[in-house]
Amino acid sequence: MVNTEHPAVDLVRSALGRHGLHPEIRWFDEAATTAQAAAEALGIEIGAIANSLIFTLDGEPLLVLTSGAHRVDAAWLGEQLGGTIGRASKETVKQATGQVIGGVAPVGHPSPVRTLVDVALAGYPVVWAAAGHAHTVFPTTFDELVRITGGRATAVVP
Repeated sequence: MVNTEHPAVDLVRSALGRHGLHPEIRWFDEAATTAQAAAEALGIEIGAIANSLIFTLDGEPLLVLTSGAHRVDAAWLGEQLGGTIGRASKETVKQATGQVIGGVAPVGHPSPVRTLVDVALAGYPVVWAAAGHAHTVFPTTFDELVRITGGRATAVVP
């Protein structure tokens, strides 16, 4: 039996509740640290997984919620945003989100993180995002992701 208690997951649950959402947080027996692993565990298309990726934009944390069906084109996206996007270190991810790589949720962070939400996620009636731990996911929608993160809907690949 998997332990279903974790401080980061509790913060995510509280943040979701503040937005009027109370989804069932699903716990996996095995860590699902990739979109492929999460999709297989759920029995869904990989594109319905909302990967929470932390980058830096001119040195500041940037959360990109992208469809698991593709990779963010960081050079192209940086041009669209008028800056330079780099991959964040694991320390930057932890500092910005309070969570570790593989389980980063769209919410539940110590302070707001500038967020972009991949428009490709709008093609799925339900999308699944990590809930603060590599063993967790929760169901939501594209519109809810934009709303709860205060994010901007945008393409993340050309």
